[in-house]
Amino acid sequence: MRACRSTGGGALLLVFCLVGVACATAAEPGPCWPQFHGPKRDNISTETGLLDQWPDEGPPLIWTASGLGHGFSTVSIAGGRIYTAGDVEHDTVVTALSLDGTIAWQASNGKAWTGSQPGSRGTPTLDGDRLYHENPHGDVVCLDARNGRRLWGLNVLERFRSENITWALAESLLIDGDRVICRPGGPEVSFVALDKRTGDVVWTAPSTGDLAGYSSTVLAECGGLRMLMALGSKALIAANADTGALLFRFEHESPFDENITMPIYHDGRVFISTRTTGSVMLRIDVEGSRASVEPVWRSRDLDNQHGGVILRDGYLYGSSHVNNSGKWICLDWQTGRTAHIEPGVGKGSLTFADGRLYTLSERGTVGLVRPTPEGHEILSRFDVPKGGRGPVWAHPVVCGGRLYLRHGDLLYAYDVRRRGF
Repeated sequence: MRACRSTGGGALLLVFCLVGVACATAAEPGPCWPQFHGPKRDNISTETGLLDQWPDEGPPLIWTASGLGHGFSTVSIAGGRIYTAGDVEHDTVVTALSLDGTIAWQASNGKAWTGSQPGSRGTPTLDGDRLYHENPHGDVVCLDARNGRRLWGLNVLERFRSENITWALAESLLIDGDRVICRPGGPEVSFVALDKRTGDVVWTAPSTGDLAGYSSTVLAECGGLRMLMALGSKALIAANADTGALLFRFEHESPFDENITMPIYHDGRVFISTRTTGSVMLRIDVEGSRASVEPVWRSRDLDNQHGGVILRDGYLYGSSHVNNSGKWICLDWQTGRTAHIEPGVGKGSLTFADGRLYTLSERGTVGLVRPTPEGHEILSRFDVPKGGRGPVWAHPVVCGGRLYLRHGDLLYAYDVRRRGF
C-alpha cells in the first residue's frame, strides 16, 4: 500500500475543472457560485476587495426577496441568476431570481417535506444551461435553468428500493463530467451515477447496508484513483468515480444517525466530523484500483452538526454542537491539536472570503472573523432582520461582492464591497 499525495491543488482543482464549467458556459457572464459550497465545493470564495469591518448596523442591505417558500437550502449563482429551493404550500419549489432579487421563474420538484423540521434541504446545482436538484423525498430533476422547463426526472428512493431517513434526504447533487451523482443508500446501492442529459443509469455502486446520510458527496483524486466520498447513515463510504466499484467503508456512528457535514479531502487525507462522536482524520492508501483508510487522529472538541467546516492554511474551522456547547473550534489539520475554543456568534454555519470567515448563528447573528490559530477575532457583527421562521440553517454565500443570507421564506442580499472596487 502507498499513501497518496496531491499536487497543484489535487482533488480541489479537479472538482473545479469538472463543475466550475457551469459558469464558463452560462448564457450570461457574472458572479459564479454554481453549487453548494461553491465551484470547488470547499466553501472558499475567490472574492477580493471586501469590507474589513462593517458598520454597527451591518453592511448595506441591497434588497430582500420573499416568496421562496420555507426551507434551509442556500443559494447557487450562475448566468446572472440566483437559484434556491423552498416549500410553497404542498410542493418543493425551485426558484430562479434575477440579481436584483425579482423572481424570474418557479418550478415544482415534487412534494414538500412536512415531517420533523419541515422545509427544503438540498441546494440546486448549475451546469451550463441546466439545473439539477433533489427534493427531500428523493425526486431528482433536471430543469432548463433559463425558464424552469422540466427536462427529465426520477425518484431515486423508489427506483432503487430504498427508504427515506428521519429528517429526509438533504444532499446537494454533484456533477462529474457527464454524470449526476446521488446517494439513495439502502439494500441495492450506495452511490448512483445518472447520465446528466437523460437521467439514465450509468452505473451503481454496491450497497453497504447503510441508508443515506444527510451529507453531500465530494470528488477526489488520490494516487491516480478518482473517488467519490460521502457520509452514509453510519459510515464514511467511498466508490470509484468511473466504475462505481466500492472502495471502502469506515464506520462512523453518531446519535440519531446525524452524519451531515460534507467530508474534506486534501493531500491524501479525508476529514469527517459529526455531532457528539466528533472528528476523525483518515489517511487514504491506494494500490491500483483499490483504496483503504487508516485513522490518523481523532478529536471530540469539534463535533460539527450541519454548519460545515472549512480548511484554510493548515487549520480547520467550524462550530461544535454538544461537546463544546456551540463554541467555535480551530484544529490543526496535521495533528488534530485544538488551537482554540471560542464562543463566537454561537453555533452555526460559515463561509470564507478575502481572508475572513463569515459566521452565521442559528439565531441569526452574523460575524466577520479574522481566522488564525491564535484566536477567533470577531471584527464586526450584526443580526439578520426579523421575519423568517425557524432556525437560520442555510449556509451564507459571498459572491459578486455580496453576502447572501437565507432565513425561511426570505433571502437577503448585502453589499460587502469596499468602496473603489
